[in-house]
Amino acid sequence: MMLTDVTSCKELVARFRESVPADKGLLLDFGGCVVQALCSTDTLRDELAAYFKEFVTPSGSPDIVVSAHEADPPETGLDFSVKQPDSGKTKIKEEWADLEDGRVVRKRLTGMHFVFGQGENATIGPCLANSNQVINFINNRFIEWKLNLGGLLGHAAGVAHHGRGISLAGFSGAGKSTLALHLMSRGTTFISNDRVMVEQNGNGLTMFGVAKQPRINPGTALHNPDLCNIVEPDMRRDFLAMPPEELWRLEHKYDALIDECYGPGRFMLRHTMNALVILNWTRGGGSMKVSMVDPLERADLLAAFMRDTGLFYLPADPERAKGPDVGDYARMLGRADLIEISGGIDFEGASTVCLHYMATGELPENQL
Repeated sequence: MMLTDVTSCKELVARFRESVPADKGLLLDFGGCVVQALCSTDTLRDELAAYFKEFVTPSGSPDIVVSAHEADPPETGLDFSVKQPDSGKTKIKEEWADLEDGRVVRKRLTGMHFVFGQGENATIGPCLANSNQVINFINNRFIEWKLNLGGLLGHAAGVAHHGRGISLAGFSGAGKSTLALHLMSRGTTFISNDRVMVEQNGNGLTMFGVAKQPRINPGTALHNPDLCNIVEPDMRRDFLAMPPEELWRLEHKYDALIDECYGPGRFMLRHTMNALVILNWTRGGGSMKVSMVDPLERADLLAAFMRDTGLFYLPADPERAKGPDVGDYARMLGRADLIEISGGIDFEGASTVCLHYMATGELPENQL
């Protein structure tokens, strides 16, 4: 569709809602936030229902409405700006244009358009061929909703057990998702794989996860008996023949569906956050070390948890446009325990430490 005179998100979305109606509905409950996903095709609605199956709800008044319109990539004539690649990467993936009432993000490779602002949330383009991008957009709408209520975004996984919850963060390649899945094999409940939103709850904290199934590398899968069958037998031989460092750096991902790998009822999106565990370890770093630290004194560790909100966040309050600083994170995280795990990488040892903490609220004496 050629749209060369669009000046607002509301107008852009209205044209597609008229020409490609999205009337196949699905309700999702994300930790108390009800999201209504409206699709123009039954096939996409069914794909979303299968992916979000643990969060489908039969009723509820939606806090967020997202519509998905199957169409050829639209021609809008908008003057897009290029989003520069993240550090260490060179490929340009996204462009954006800010309109009077919101933002349009365009994916360069697929032509998918994502429109949001002032209550409008729509994805337009070849949605069926890019359902993963529709899923990400729905999750991003939830993230924005939570942040606009005053939460902070963390780059972390999350699990819970015995009524206590922990977030797991780490510097690049530290293995937060791997540790989370090791803990899942030992009985925990999954909260999130890569993002958490943290908000104050009295004197403590509540964390909200994102309904995104873990995507893991072959090294994580092969060294976890609950996950190893994800890898094809012929590929397993090739991966095991690789040097360990090469295997862990490999850009090859598998979806680890929580209910299929660990059983139903093991994925929830809201829990108290009693501690943040920072993985500050390295391969060949000797014996694993564990310590309780003060976030106000160890701002260097908080960089592992702090996360830029990115293109898909438009703050409702313009004062939040600059984003929180390290002091904001330190003050928020001071309401929970901050645990540093350093030395050498030891997933089994770290799992034992985390399980002991979730059972007792304390670190094991032999690790102090």
